[in-house]
Amino acid sequence: MTSLHVSAPTFEHHRDPIGIGEPEPRLSWTVTTDVPGWIQQAYEIELGDGTATGRVESADSVLVAWPFAPLGSRERRTVRVRVHGRDGSAGDWSPWSEVETGLLEPGDWQAGAAAPPPELLGGPDGPALLLRRDFALRGPVASARLYVTAHGLYEIELNGQVVGDDVLAPGWTSYGHRLRYRTHDVTALLSEGANAVGATLADGWYRGRVGFHAGKTDLYGDRTALIAQLEVTYADGTTETVVTDGSWRCAPGPVTAASLYDGEKHDARLEPAGWSSPGFDDSAWRPADVLAHDPALLVAPTGPPVRRTETLSPAEVLTGPSGETILDFGQNLAGRLRIRVQGPAGHTVTLRHAEVLEDGALALRPLRNAAATDQYTLRGDAEPETYEPRFTTHGFRYAQIDGWPGGPLDVVAVVCHTDMRPTGDFDCSEPLLNRLHDNVRWSMRGNYVDLPTDCPQRDERLGWTGDIQVFAPAAAFLYDCAGPLSSWLADLAAEQGELGTVPPYVPWVPLLFPPQPTAAWGDAAVLVPWLLYQRTGDLGLLGRQYPSMAAWVEEVAGLAGEDHLWDEGFQFGDWLDPAAPPDDPGRARTDHALVATAYHAWSARIVADAAALLGRDADAARHRELAERVRAAFRREFVTPSGRLACDTQTAYALALCFDLLDGPGQRERAGRRLAELVAEDDHRIGTGFVGTPLICDALASVGAYDTLYGLLTQRNCPSWLYPVTMGATTIWERWDSMLPDGSINPGEMTSFNHYALGAVADFLHRTVAGLAPGAPGYRELVVRPRPGGGLSRARATLDTPYGRAEAGWSRAGGRLELRVVVPPNATATVHLPSDTETGDGSGDGAVEGPVTVGSGEHVFTCAFRDPADDPAPAPGRTRLP
Repeated sequence: MTSLHVSAPTFEHHRDPIGIGEPEPRLSWTVTTDVPGWIQQAYEIELGDGTATGRVESADSVLVAWPFAPLGSRERRTVRVRVHGRDGSAGDWSPWSEVETGLLEPGDWQAGAAAPPPELLGGPDGPALLLRRDFALRGPVASARLYVTAHGLYEIELNGQVVGDDVLAPGWTSYGHRLRYRTHDVTALLSEGANAVGATLADGWYRGRVGFHAGKTDLYGDRTALIAQLEVTYADGTTETVVTDGSWRCAPGPVTAASLYDGEKHDARLEPAGWSSPGFDDSAWRPADVLAHDPALLVAPTGPPVRRTETLSPAEVLTGPSGETILDFGQNLAGRLRIRVQGPAGHTVTLRHAEVLEDGALALRPLRNAAATDQYTLRGDAEPETYEPRFTTHGFRYAQIDGWPGGPLDVVAVVCHTDMRPTGDFDCSEPLLNRLHDNVRWSMRGNYVDLPTDCPQRDERLGWTGDIQVFAPAAAFLYDCAGPLSSWLADLAAEQGELGTVPPYVPWVPLLFPPQPTAAWGDAAVLVPWLLYQRTGDLGLLGRQYPSMAAWVEEVAGLAGEDHLWDEGFQFGDWLDPAAPPDDPGRARTDHALVATAYHAWSARIVADAAALLGRDADAARHRELAERVRAAFRREFVTPSGRLACDTQTAYALALCFDLLDGPGQRERAGRRLAELVAEDDHRIGTGFVGTPLICDALASVGAYDTLYGLLTQRNCPSWLYPVTMGATTIWERWDSMLPDGSINPGEMTSFNHYALGAVADFLHRTVAGLAPGAPGYRELVVRPRPGGGLSRARATLDTPYGRAEAGWSRAGGRLELRVVVPPNATATVHLPSDTETGDGSGDGAVEGPVTVGSGEHVFTCAFRDPADDPAPAPGRTRLP
């Protein structure tokens, strides 16, 4: 007997398919079976009302087009799937999945924007204000939905209970173009008769301080406002709607100041008891103003919100040099503290945050102009009081607690970030590499507080395009981030359309410099959607972003002119080259024009490929020709006939090799040899910044220089990936030497200890060290091609692909290597065994020679393999070339 089970279908990239914005949500499902090599022959989809597709002959199971009539606003459907295999197998129906749309049309919105009167607001990063109203329900409630967003940050309550578990809602989008709302099922929170709704409203990104140095305030407006629409369906089928309007009342609350950078001040004595419950006397409160807003800007989210995802207890309680109490949580993170404290009314506890210590005290200089301090003034209850800030987060490992009134020190760190589903993992025999990989994961968590940021601690926290461009491959393996990133890409396209270029960070904040096109950063418009297509198979996302992709390449083509060299204008270049001085992070050894022209050629080629997939044949031909012209210009300007580069740096060779800018195998071999020589001459220390770092290991692997790349990968001296690990890092640093060997902090003002860009190497660990890579969009085909080295005795990567669980793991001993491969149903894998000659020798039980294609199931292969790192005295800088 065989088993064949189908998962409950999912919708688009949603974890919470309530209030979605897609009227025709695409469906995905996975199959589990004990039949080796199982491939789907057909599927059936059925709605809860009995509407069904019948049997559809197709092997597709990922992002399958919605086969029924489009959904309207507020429509709810239950869906299930049944599949048939090519072997004649047929499974039972899957479990039912429920999906519900939100408000799809601007006309669905009746709510105004209820705004506190100006005299209550104070300056930006001022108090968080309370809004409320009572309402009565005339009968039993069958169902109720709350649609809510804000100009600012909000936390909303019904009858004294907080609605949902969002943090920093509604997040940060380019508010002038898009404002996300959330849908909550609040049926259980309502009752017949008297009810009340209340909200706390803070400035957040809308009018609070955003950006480095002095930052910007009132970025999107100078008035905060709540937009809420509660729709109630009674048991008798009739409906009633409660909206934000002039009937709401406003007053100050216990949060006397709320700043994303500086922290929150909370005086518990000022909280009106029962203020969000029915019957509260709000006669002394001020009436809310009703402001106009454009409901056409309101959009449903495409991914999960920021949530509390974990709590950490202190790993150690330290005493600072002045006797201060400092908690070490053992992990650098993004979030805030939760305290449980008892003391006299009016007593204030102060919580200060920092990523590292210097001379035993909190290192505050890297925070720049972010105070990162929360204060809680006690109410003086007979029982302990619990406090956690609601309208701020901090990047920290250490917290200084001042003014603790006595009793047990009850403090935990609350980790907050976009609640993405973890999908991939990596493990090997080298503990330092494992810690490096953990650091990459924690840096992604810390830098995805609603959008992909550069750092979570200082006065910045912006959606830098270059950072996510280089990190997206690692991000897409570690987490299901397609939904959140598709929202950010929509903002990117909107900002690009308004500004005429892709700004260096999204959403755009006008700070010290105007928006201007820069290579590698602006190329995020092309490379991030392309990466998401490769990893998820989402051609629809590629289609939505294509106008933005093409516009970027065409803009750069105009800047490059007839010679196709992008050699004018500002560039970040190979940002944070380890040779750059602390006060000049852009002073890289690699010519900015070489970097810019290389990226122009690569993006033009990708746009050509995207156009072909989308059926835009004329565009494909035009961009393919452009790519070839830029490629030829690159060789003419920067490459000698033998393959040497005019710019003799690790980054230059990595770009030329990975972006296929060289002419024929002769130039590639010469360039590869020179790259390996440069790495060896630097004693296998990294010589790349943001641009070269994601590419250098792949460049060395592409020419067979495995000994050299493993020497680079496992280097422990500064600069290297493992140097921060040896210094106790628990996240990826912004600079290779953010902390110097003596424990002092790099003197540059731009020194973060949680910055994921240099952690892009994790993608190489997954694809090449462990050997698990996509062979077709969405991992419908896997390429398993591990390349062991560096003395590692084992490595393994696992991934929840859109088709199910995949795994590639190898171990070696006694001159032989065993490779275990797990392929999910409805997918295949091409397996390449490693050996000294790259093809395997075909010896031993289960060994194969050359690549072999396998279907779903578990497969074990063996081959002879000797790692040169096992030699007693390997030659320095040894390079193996095919």
